[in-house]
Amino acid sequence: MMKILNFGSMNIDKTYLVDHFVQPGETKTSLQLQTFSGGKGLNQSIALALSGSDVYHLGCIGPDGVFLVEMLKEKGVCTDYITSLPETPTGHAIIQVDNAGQNCILLFAGANRAFDTKMIDKALENFSAGDWILLQNETNELAYAMNCAKSKKMKIAFNPSPADEKINDLPLNLVDLFFINETEGATLTGETNAKDILDTMLKKFPDASVVLTLGKRGSIFRKANNNIMQPAFDAEVKDTTGACDTYTGFFLANYINGAALHDCMQLATMASTIQVTREGAATAIPTLDEVKKSLTNL
Repeated sequence: MMKILNFGSMNIDKTYLVDHFVQPGETKTSLQLQTFSGGKGLNQSIALALSGSDVYHLGCIGPDGVFLVEMLKEKGVCTDYITSLPETPTGHAIIQVDNAGQNCILLFAGANRAFDTKMIDKALENFSAGDWILLQNETNELAYAMNCAKSKKMKIAFNPSPADEKINDLPLNLVDLFFINETEGATLTGETNAKDILDTMLKKFPDASVVLTLGKRGSIFRKANNNIMQPAFDAEVKDTTGACDTYTGFFLANYINGAALHDCMQLATMASTIQVTREGAATAIPTLDEVKKSLTNL
């Protein structure tokens, strides 16, 4: 089985339930506060592990983040490449969730942007040609990791979230598989329409595959002339935090193991559908058996 190194963030999520998002100049009292494990990297590692992948997490935490490592271990993720930094706080997120289950998120990077190149070198020593590295935009040293991984002939999957103006400075020509939503697609291409985003992505990165998630409108896989649309499934939404991370993990796990593209998309879509019906991010990710059972019940 091919191995996956997930070079990703680990966050403590503070989730506040509100009847509407805080507006400029407004002070609100939240209806509820819950603390969850989170971070795009951690969420995606757990989704990969629950999909049956051999996944290794490369991350950094502070003294307050030990429980994040324990959760990864419980879910089957190898944590040998996680570094604890005694004087740096763990990354955290302040998340507002409204009555419709939609969210807005404020991030503090903390230890997630305290990587040095030696940490990356040490982890990559144990990976080789054909293995995958997965990255998001919540850590530093992304360009270094991409270049080193490609020099070892590893495959690169990239989820450029949260999108910012520095994304296009990365060596994106090295990426084999992009996971983007419409906001991230607009940052990468300057386009706003889904078709235009995909067309421009394939012009800029002709050797890459692209998965574009569209929320309630489903998702699209694009590789050269191969275009596959997967509709969304209906769900009673409680919290959308981590839905795209769940999709990413389930799709990638099945994709690298040779599953048919339609199956990859269907499994990923159902996994994220189940995930949004539960509270939290990482704690809400379903198992592969749950996903398959739900698909058989359609």
